[in-house]
Amino acid sequence: MGAQITKEKEVGEEETELQQLEKTDGTSFPGSNYQCANRKEWMSTLPLDKIKVRDLVWPGTHDSATNEIGIPFISRPFARCQKLSIYNQLVLGARVLDIRIQQDKLICHGPLTSYPVADVLTDVKQFLSETTSEFVILEIRTEFSWNDPPNFDQWLVEQLGDYLIPQDISTFDKTFQQLLPQTRLFCVWKPNTASNAPPAGSQLWNSDYLLDNWIDTDLPFTKFNSNLNYLAQQAPNDTRNYFYRVENTATPQISGPVLCVFPVTQRIRPFARLFITETFKRGIADRLQIFVEDFVQADFIDACVGLNVARYAPSQLLLDSQSEATKQEASSSSSSSSS
Repeated sequence: MGAQITKEKEVGEEETELQQLEKTDGTSFPGSNYQCANRKEWMSTLPLDKIKVRDLVWPGTHDSATNEIGIPFISRPFARCQKLSIYNQLVLGARVLDIRIQQDKLICHGPLTSYPVADVLTDVKQFLSETTSEFVILEIRTEFSWNDPPNFDQWLVEQLGDYLIPQDISTFDKTFQQLLPQTRLFCVWKPNTASNAPPAGSQLWNSDYLLDNWIDTDLPFTKFNSNLNYLAQQAPNDTRNYFYRVENTATPQISGPVLCVFPVTQRIRPFARLFITETFKRGIADRLQIFVEDFVQADFIDACVGLNVARYAPSQLLLDSQSEATKQEASSSSSSSSS
């Protein structure tokens, strides 16, 4: 009991530190006021003929396919990290998916299992079929000590077919327009057995091309600072040949007083905009590439998309700002007339 009380106090102190940092530094960065009009097709609004694959900021989700994991009200609160289906996450604007599986091709989170991974692929293919210029990074990994599904790489290629962008280091220097119209899916396969990893030139990408530095903690300021410090150690996006992911998440610990995912990750989740702000303050915004969260929300998507718009379509920010001002003026005039 004493250890849990100490942990609760420590968590409270770290939350206060984040709140104070936000009060001091704010949450303003290029594009921070942007509100996406069409999150389902936000990439299509960018000049894809000018943006290289390596340069985009990709919003994504952590433990993406856990929306139906476990038993409701019993084990689900301890393992679920997303409420939306894969399709609805993509429609909301997420473009990077983190999928965990086991040997029977079932979604899993630790020992808990859920629906078949085939359902994930169906959602991804549906989304891609409904859009023309949206790209997705689909990471699939064998979770913890589970065995790899037999011949899984071959099965993935058969399922995803012509959407796949083949493993080729030169792709990072291509514009998105050069990959259109068909190849719009990076599929990263991370098996537990090294011999099952995709070889060079495969239709699938191996673990060398999607890296992160995840630390297992429920302390929000500790995780926040760790994310910044590890990001600072990366080369700028325009010089490295791999995707780098930052996870704006906190993880329940046995030593803590709270074991459910949502209240624990909520300790850091509201500070995504602060994190982006801090990357600019520290001069490492050019390293931010993949940014993900639990229980993805529209505001998180808008923050990432806004940064892309500010960098590559600044005139769009001006037009949206003028449109918003016009709406507010019209609303104000209507209110005055009513009075």
